[in-house]
Amino acid sequence: MKQWMERLKKKWKDPFEEIPPGEDREDLDKWSAEASAGPCQETIEPMESMPGPPVGDVVGPPDSLRHYHSPEERMDADPDHQAVPVSSPTILSQEEVAGPEGKPRFFQRLRERMGRTRGFIRRMDTLLLGKREIDPELLEELEELLVTSDIGVKAVTEIFDQIRDEVKRRELSDPAVLRDRIRERILGFLQIPAPPLSWLPAPFVLLVVGVNGVGKTTTIAKLAHHLVREGRSVLLVAADTFRAAAGEQLEVWGKRIGCPVVRHQEGADPSSVAYDGIEAGIRRGVDVIIVDTAGRLHTKVNLMEELKKIRRVIGKKLPGAPNEVFLVLDATTGQNALAQARLFKEAADVTGIVLTKLDGTAKGGIVVGIARELSIPIRYIGVGEAMEDLRSFNPEEFVDALFAEDEPE
Repeated sequence: MKQWMERLKKKWKDPFEEIPPGEDREDLDKWSAEASAGPCQETIEPMESMPGPPVGDVVGPPDSLRHYHSPEERMDADPDHQAVPVSSPTILSQEEVAGPEGKPRFFQRLRERMGRTRGFIRRMDTLLLGKREIDPELLEELEELLVTSDIGVKAVTEIFDQIRDEVKRRELSDPAVLRDRIRERILGFLQIPAPPLSWLPAPFVLLVVGVNGVGKTTTIAKLAHHLVREGRSVLLVAADTFRAAAGEQLEVWGKRIGCPVVRHQEGADPSSVAYDGIEAGIRRGVDVIIVDTAGRLHTKVNLMEELKKIRRVIGKKLPGAPNEVFLVLDATTGQNALAQARLFKEAADVTGIVLTKLDGTAKGGIVVGIARELSIPIRYIGVGEAMEDLRSFNPEEFVDALFAEDEPE
């Protein structure tokens, strides 16, 4: 084991060195100061399909914050509002649930889309094929396989320390059962106790963070699309005021989905945009406010401090907000995603992970590493470009799809 660990260390680079180069924003303090010095012009583009009161109508007294802790309370305050179940178990439409032969269509699609991610399971099955006993060489090969699949050294070490103990005590000797043991350990790492997303109280504020190029804005659009389909009113806030046309991009998505967008001019203070977005959401009486933020390298201290400021400003305007902070990670970056998660958790108090691009990587094992090392629940996974390819993360379904045997061609 020590030999292959040394080989891996030589192959591995510092995770920070592998981060894709992003835009250098050393002048952040300069443009923030300039934007804060003068008035920021707010532009709100309401959509005709947006339910609820117009922008100028305040829900309750101007200085009050209306919280609804249950659908019944929401209906009492606004009888015209369409109530939705609090515990929506899935974001899938009914026609997606079952295929022609009663098989769950979403499971089949998930398994198909995770073809590359499932590659290490196929290699594991190859190693186990024809084995009659569990020997040290087999365990070492399996251990190396899981580490190189980005599951993470700590998680893999914990898995195989337990397995070696079972083998030593003669509680485990069948290679066929070994596969099930690994599956059970992986599932255990992913089952992080976390309350289901109820999207209450209203307005429920979701802050979305991440590095450049991970697909934050697209993920926000997909999530807003599903929330609208569930009957919730959603307001998008374009607090990414640095990236060129970021506000316009979110506005285009808002028009497609039927959500209003709050945005300022480029270069405005992101915190002021977030503040005005929360205020607009309160005035409209929306159910969910989603705040987009600029992509930032997690190694840039000043940018992470800006993120902390956004959180403080949101909390000042609406005590208790943000209710959730989602970190969007690109699964193709492997161990880099884990490094990002560590620092974003510290700076932004991340409460949930959205892992994108699982359909295009063999490094999907990073899901396990993040869950094991940081105990942050995986809330959604992206397995494609379509709106329906953003899936609520279910540990059992994910592991079943991961370990499912390939169907004969």
